[in-house]
Amino acid sequence: MAEDSALAEFKQGIDLLRKGHSVEALKYLRHAAELEQQNPYYLSFLGVAVARAQRRWSAAASFCETALSSKRNEAQLYLNLAEVYVSAGRRDDAVEALDRGLIYFKADARIKRARANLGRRCSPVIPFLERGHFLNRNLGKLRHRVLVRLGKPTS
Repeated sequence: MAEDSALAEFKQGIDLLRKGHSVEALKYLRHAAELEQQNPYYLSFLGVAVARAQRRWSAAASFCETALSSKRNEAQLYLNLAEVYVSAGRRDDAVEALDRGLIYFKADARIKRARANLGRRCSPVIPFLERGHFLNRNLGKLRHRVLVRLGKPTS
């Protein structure tokens, strides 16, 4: 009986998430995850709802990562984790999550589309320095401006 109740709560939460009502969806998804604590879908979508409604990035990412660690063969879990990472401003982690998903699901159009939306980054201007080093950041911005001015495609 608890499984039926959890599924109903989950479906209601997903419907609310799709409609953009993340605060209300959070209540339903949290209750579904409490009823069935081992269900990776419930945990993953709870993470998405926490990210959208409360902006608690570490908690949201933790829910999604836990779900993914228990079920690696579901494309939606990679997409949810990537969404949480993007909303947290962790673009590189989102790209990595989607790339890991593409290893398992080469033909999944949703993962390919999400990965394409994140684009490709140019290599660092000074390759032996970290991407976040101030020289690479500033020279990269300069390179981007020059390429835009020349009409070259940037990614």
